[in-house]
Amino acid sequence: MAVERDTDPAAREDDFSPALRAQLLATEHWSLLASRSTTQNELLVRIGIFLTLVSASVVSLALIGQATDFDGRFDAFTIVLFSILLVLGSLTLLRVINGTQEDAAYVIGMNRIRAAYDELDAKLGRYFITSSHDDDRGIGKTYAFFEDVSDLSQLLASSTMLILTVDAVLAAVLAGLVASAANGSDIAIALAAAVAGAGYLAAWLWSLARRFRNMRRDYKALFPHPSSTDPSSPR
Repeated sequence: MAVERDTDPAAREDDFSPALRAQLLATEHWSLLASRSTTQNELLVRIGIFLTLVSASVVSLALIGQATDFDGRFDAFTIVLFSILLVLGSLTLLRVINGTQEDAAYVIGMNRIRAAYDELDAKLGRYFITSSHDDDRGIGKTYAFFEDVSDLSQLLASSTMLILTVDAVLAAVLAGLVASAANGSDIAIALAAAVAGAGYLAAWLWSLARRFRNMRRDYKALFPHPSSTDPSSPR
């Protein structure tokens, strides 16, 4: 004889005690924290390796210059070297961007878990300094605890902008080196460097804006603030 199973989610939810729910939520919370920490540590290592390579490469130029008397061999070496650095920098930037998206997902997950804590005990909410809402305002609150910290300052001070700036400088230097090796004038070298640096920066900023728009378009908050225009609404 077949046994009928209750498929009602609300009925299944009643089978779990508040203590068991809290334990399951805490387990998931710690899992997200561990994953977030692992991602951030990986990004810091990748960034450190890249910046170390850039620093070491700049120091090596002085040694190569003395050995070659800054002739055509020096030009060829610097062009190859900066090409490699730019490729590595672009890969590092791409990983930082992907890691930033992963970090945002972890933040959203932990905000939703705090919303579940609120549902278990509404008195817990006053102890949270981060948000229990997963809309734009709630995510921003978790990243910046104080309201006077703007999204622009967060963006400009981010690891993404740091690596993007270094890469744009590398692109500008590489273009200037190529123009110099081609016996271009000082104006041509300066224009090539400026166009390459600005073009690299603009292309990545456009890609970032496009990715961010797509992410916001496809994302739907499960625990938004009661009123996004009400400044008195909690967290």
